[in-house]
Amino acid sequence: MIHHIVMWKLKDFAEGKSKAENAIILKERLEDLKKDIPEIVEIRVGINIESEYSNFDAVLHSYFNSFETLEKYQNHPTHNIVAEWIGKIRDLRYCVDYEF
Repeated sequence: MIHHIVMWKLKDFAEGKSKAENAIILKERLEDLKKDIPEIVEIRVGINIESEYSNFDAVLHSYFNSFETLEKYQNHPTHNIVAEWIGKIRDLRYCVDYEF
């Protein structure tokens, strides 16, 4: 099983919306990918509770049966549309993939 984790620091304002508004949209759009991409075993997005110690605004936890199914997810046209939009609203992105 592959655990795919991505964290984003969002722009304060992007695509006509605040950081908080975009965080909610990001969560909805990513979690909706499960409907279109059968390779996703599980997908969850958390929105950070703001505090002085916060470094990132949102985190994605998704699970795949293999690196091959993760790659299919990453190359899926629906994922690419969401990823392109995320690129417009984020300042930073960090990712970790590991097998367990």
